[in-house]
Amino acid sequence: MPIDSISDRMWSKVEGHLRRSPARLKVAKTILEQGFHLGENGTIYCGSIEVPSSKIAKALEVDRRVVNDTVKSILSEPDMHEIFTKIRSAGPFFGDVAKKQGFGVILITADPNTVGIVAKATALIANEGISIRQVIAEDPELFPEPKLTIVTEREVPGRIIPKFLKIPGVKSLSVH
Repeated sequence: MPIDSISDRMWSKVEGHLRRSPARLKVAKTILEQGFHLGENGTIYCGSIEVPSSKIAKALEVDRRVVNDTVKSILSEPDMHEIFTKIRSAGPFFGDVAKKQGFGVILITADPNTVGIVAKATALIANEGISIRQVIAEDPELFPEPKLTIVTEREVPGRIIPKFLKIPGVKSLSVH
C-alpha cells in the first residue's frame, strides 16, 4: 500500500477493526502515536528495541492481555498488518530542546485540510537565509488539533511573524 494512501485511510481502518473495544483502540492509537511497530511474532518494537507489552499496559492502565490481544488482532487483518509492521518512528524530536541548542522553533496550528502550509512556511524561512533543522507535522487523524513544528538553525526575525499568520489555513502561531 503506498504511504500516501496509508495516511488518508489508516485511522478509519483501525477504528473499524477495533471499534467494539475502546481499550484495544487506545492501545492501537498509542502504538501509532509513538511510532512503534509490530514484529511478525507479535512483539512491539521502537526501532530495534523490544517494548514489553506489560509496560504499555501499565502506561495505558489496561491489562497486559488487552495489549497482546490488540497486537494479535491487528496482525490477523491484512491491511492493518501492512501498516503496523511497516510504520516507523520519525526519529528524535528537537522542538523541546531547540532553545538550549540555540535553534529557533515555530509552532503552527492550522486547518489540516488546507494545502500548501508547509511549503509556504518553509519558503518564508528560506527567504530569510535560515536553514531548517527539522519539520514535524502531526497527523490530523491521530491528533485533534494537529501542529506543525519547524526547528530552525537560529531564531526567525520577529518582522516575518505576521507573514506566517497570512498563510491561508494558519489558525495560530507561536515562536520560541
